[in-house]
Amino acid sequence: MSTVMPKTVCVVGAGPSGLVAAKSLLHDAPKGTFDVTLFDSQPRIGGLWPSHKDDSTGLVHPLMVANQSKHTVQFSDLAWPNKSPELPRAWQVGQYLASYRETYCSEAKLQLETRVKLAEPLDGQPGWRVQTCSLQGEVEEHTFDYLLVASGYFGRPSLPPLANGDHEIPVIHSSQYRDLERLLRTQRGSGGKILVAGGQMSGVETAGTIASHLSSAMHSPDPSPILNLEKYTLHHLTQHPVWVFPLHISSKPAAAAPPFVPLDLASYNLSNRSDHLTNMQGHISLEAANDAHFRYKAALGTNQSDFSRAVTVLTDDFDNPPYLAASDYYLDLVRSGLISVSRGKLESLSGRVATVSPSGEQITDVAAVVLATGFEASSSLSFLPDSIQKTLSLDQPDLNNTVALAFHGTYHPRVANLGFVGFYRAPYWGVMEMQARFLTALWASGGPTASSLPPALKQALSKDTSIERTLALRSDPRASQFPMGDYAWLMQEFAAALGLRCRAHSGRMPGPRPRDEPMDILTPARYPSKSLTRFQQAQVAASLQQTEEAAWAGVKSARFVARAVFRSLLGTWRLERELKSNLPGYPTGHFSGTAQFLLRAGTRDGREAEYGCLAKDGDAGLEYLYIEEGDFKATNGLAFHATRRYVWRYSESRDKLSVWFVKPNDLKRADYLFHEVDFKAPSGTVTFLDEPKGWEASAGHLCERDSYDVKYLFNFHAVNLRDWNLAYTVKGPKKDYTIAGVYSRITGQ
Repeated sequence: MSTVMPKTVCVVGAGPSGLVAAKSLLHDAPKGTFDVTLFDSQPRIGGLWPSHKDDSTGLVHPLMVANQSKHTVQFSDLAWPNKSPELPRAWQVGQYLASYRETYCSEAKLQLETRVKLAEPLDGQPGWRVQTCSLQGEVEEHTFDYLLVASGYFGRPSLPPLANGDHEIPVIHSSQYRDLERLLRTQRGSGGKILVAGGQMSGVETAGTIASHLSSAMHSPDPSPILNLEKYTLHHLTQHPVWVFPLHISSKPAAAAPPFVPLDLASYNLSNRSDHLTNMQGHISLEAANDAHFRYKAALGTNQSDFSRAVTVLTDDFDNPPYLAASDYYLDLVRSGLISVSRGKLESLSGRVATVSPSGEQITDVAAVVLATGFEASSSLSFLPDSIQKTLSLDQPDLNNTVALAFHGTYHPRVANLGFVGFYRAPYWGVMEMQARFLTALWASGGPTASSLPPALKQALSKDTSIERTLALRSDPRASQFPMGDYAWLMQEFAAALGLRCRAHSGRMPGPRPRDEPMDILTPARYPSKSLTRFQQAQVAASLQQTEEAAWAGVKSARFVARAVFRSLLGTWRLERELKSNLPGYPTGHFSGTAQFLLRAGTRDGREAEYGCLAKDGDAGLEYLYIEEGDFKATNGLAFHATRRYVWRYSESRDKLSVWFVKPNDLKRADYLFHEVDFKAPSGTVTFLDEPKGWEASAGHLCERDSYDVKYLFNFHAVNLRDWNLAYTVKGPKKDYTIAGVYSRITGQ
């Protein structure tokens, strides 16, 4: 009786790609087919995802909020714990990966703090000679049958030549930014502009993050360690217009009370696409570009001109491939004036003056430069010999199409025992899992030319044009922002090759409108492996149920509305308020003024008892310092200037908006709870303008013997607040009056 020895596989990298590759090799092929070893240069698994909330060693800030929900930031057969936030923080993603490794990858050998120094084909026989180097400098040699690259596209920061100069101000890559104090530590209160250069995802996210840190430091109740903080501003330099989406959007943007769901659940709703998906990325035709721009404008309800002329996507731009970014607060921080935006490329830096091309504009009084210029992936392949790099058509300057690989970035037919998982720009978790399954099936069958290839896999390989498409995109002026291919289409392509069926939702899904098709949300759990254990079946079912519950809650109830309202309050509003007293001796009159919502980090004031739980989950989120100022004129001729302050908070764990009084002797610090805001679905009645009502909400407060009955009405235009009303009815032994206020955006703000 002969025993077939398992094929050995070297996996380079123990981040999401490496872990899902190891899991697939161990569980999606017959047991004993592969023997897997993972190498990673870091002292932990997870790749760029930090392992805990204080882990600041990686490329991602541990408190960064993922721009996709837990429903897509996962693999098919491990659900998130039920109490996990919809949008996990980076350190929580790291903990998910630790759980995934413990659940599925315990049989794989793992060598941390071990860098793969060289990997070259064996002479005269299939296989690889792999040389590794430990943190202590110990070099070892190994041989493997297969080599799988899962080291990621974030090889090292891509920096322009000016970053290498000796500058009098800080110049850092966006991945190095952690907080204002470290960024400005050498400036000693000189003031000036913090210049963020780069206009894609990381540029918008970085500019929004730094601006929110500036706002928080300015409006915090505690003194800032940064001298002359008020002298600093943020300037964002971008080369092209960008559509900026909030992290929750609506499936009914035309409604005054639109329902909200996480951005990715709306984006991956297959009901909005044809039955047979086509690739919406790669080469973008003129017609496709215009169609995409119009869809984005409809979803946002604006071309962004109501935030600033500088971020407007003009009709003339619609012929060009669109660019997207995701940020909850960026656009409103632009509208508030905390972020100024200009168009161009950072060409040079001399002293505190930055020069922009092609306009020649000079940005003066620059205090620091943050380069959101992306990453280059070629360094992640430095261990491969030149001959292999040449075979892969490696092009170091091309950050989007660094290598040309077959079947959607998985292998090259001339080096069939070399595989790739997650080695493309902006990899999605579901696609990474599909790539891992594809390589497992390919190698378990003997390779792309083996006679034992399953028919579906053989047919998919015969039709594949991925290498040719990638090479063509390198010189294509109409290449998309994410040229690899769109998520849903890629999932369909891999599923067809692997003979996987898309699993139906376990229950009936909601439709955005009564007669609409039910939502058909594509998540990794929709494509489970063919053979599942009972545990895996339970995990898939739990994941699908979580997605279905989130969809129902978002579409048919007020879930996520409090968050959308909170996000959209940022900035300054015009306030007109009527006060009517029913008691003699108390004035009736009109207040006219402004109300500011000033963004800052959440504080523990007034909620010390719950702060321990908040801190355990990462931080206390964000809140607003609310300041209203204006003039009151009574009907009896009395007139005076008036001001009022509150603290507004949003609790993500409770999905609850709340308003707090401030301390009378410390007007930036919360004192005690005024009221919590309870939202209810619109009643369907109409206003005198014959338009549907917005989101209604109510609250109550008992102040000694006086009762406050509070009513809100929030009117949206797509994803942003258009205006809102706040009414109080106050009754008590010596009080009987009503207040009705209307808040509207100041034109041109």
